[in-house]
Amino acid sequence: MFDGRARRILTLWFPRLASDRVLRVRPIEGPFALVLREGNTDRLHCLNAAAEGQGLARGMALSEARAFSPVLQTAPAEPAREAQFLETLRRWATRYCPWVGLDGSDGLVLDITGSDHLWGGEEAMMAEMAARLERARIAVRLGLADTRGAAWALAHFAPGRAAPGARLAALAKLPVAALRLPHETVTGLQRLGLREIGDLTRTPRAPLVRRFGAGLMMRLDQALGDLPEQVSPASEPPHYGTRLTLPEPIGQQADVMAGIDRLLDRLCAKLKENEAGARTLSLTLRRVDQASQEVELRLATPLRDPARIAALFARGIEDIDAGFGIDQMRLAATQVEPLPVRQIGAIATERRDRLGDLITRIGLRIGLENVQRYLPADSHIPERSFLIAPAAFTEAGGNWHQPHPRPLRLFPPEPVEADTPDPPRRFRWRRQSLTAQRVEGPERLMPEWWFDDPNWRRGMRDYWRVETGQGWRLWMFHTPQDPGWYVEGVFA
Repeated sequence: MFDGRARRILTLWFPRLASDRVLRVRPIEGPFALVLREGNTDRLHCLNAAAEGQGLARGMALSEARAFSPVLQTAPAEPAREAQFLETLRRWATRYCPWVGLDGSDGLVLDITGSDHLWGGEEAMMAEMAARLERARIAVRLGLADTRGAAWALAHFAPGRAAPGARLAALAKLPVAALRLPHETVTGLQRLGLREIGDLTRTPRAPLVRRFGAGLMMRLDQALGDLPEQVSPASEPPHYGTRLTLPEPIGQQADVMAGIDRLLDRLCAKLKENEAGARTLSLTLRRVDQASQEVELRLATPLRDPARIAALFARGIEDIDAGFGIDQMRLAATQVEPLPVRQIGAIATERRDRLGDLITRIGLRIGLENVQRYLPADSHIPERSFLIAPAAFTEAGGNWHQPHPRPLRLFPPEPVEADTPDPPRRFRWRRQSLTAQRVEGPERLMPEWWFDDPNWRRGMRDYWRVETGQGWRLWMFHTPQDPGWYVEGVFA
């Protein structure tokens, strides 16, 4: 146990984390920036040193940046990839101490209390970190102090190390922005002539609190160690995998299924503990000759029911070649999704589960992407009023709102031999002579002008439901702007 005076906090700030991630893989000479779209404007998200040297800054509009630097090279920013890269750096930093947390979207914070002696002291540890990151072509600035606030201030404004107990001496000459204050508060303090942290310590606290709120003094006290601030390490994601080593090799399908049952019991218990469900499972079977075979099971819905998953695994292991025997089995959930606890209904839940299992069984034969469903789309154009999507990765749509009936079968418009503006009494379609017995309509639809659809270049359409004496119930339309009659669908 270490007291507060002995606590040492190290902050690593990566000022060009996003651009360094891209340039490590694809080096680029000259100014480079990542661009992120905000509203209707493309803005600079992260720049390399060459771009900053030409006067460009984060948040600048891309069109304005082009005026400053016509040779600027850009690429789209990927915030999700950047978060994964920072998480990779966090795991790397645990080699120095176990207490490592994230500091915003571009930094790490480490509690190295009691760990620095393993690296030859604080300065040797910081030098070793900086050298490794430099070899990896990642720009970094380090700050070490007794508090998290002081370490952050040093990393961002004066990289280096503050001696134990010398927090105020290290921070006194730094700007007030080093206290992690909002931009409005920093601007207000500067207008009052309070530009450095030392100026705040010599100013009465009550007037500052009345004008800027308690947050100003809280940040000052955190930096000086008068108010505690915790360093919370990021938790490791749960690992959904289990292994079974067999005392004697097995080869029969029934024995393999028995092993899967034992693995599923442990795996599903962990999934339930974390309220998660497996979408993809990978079963690895190692033979006594060190060869291995894998069986992948992709599920239509997230599951953690051992009995249901085991039944779906049965088909996948039919073609397994056990060779001289299988001596080890490993089952892992390679893709998981949240599956919170829910109220179980006797009828609705069973129907939904049976449908998911059916989609999975069919998907094992033809692929989950090939089991599809129709979904409603927000368009009044008949051929655009629905979508076809994989059933395993979508939810069934709600009620299809159609103020007018739609035919069961739609097909590309087929011309009809008729030349009257009103629904024809007699006409020819598909080499048949038809007679209209009953007509309902019209329903006028206008083309969507923002789409250049060749089928709608004839302009507006007046749709009619026509029942013929020969038994056909047709969906026909007339184009008044370019006269002509067409059939586009057939009712059941």
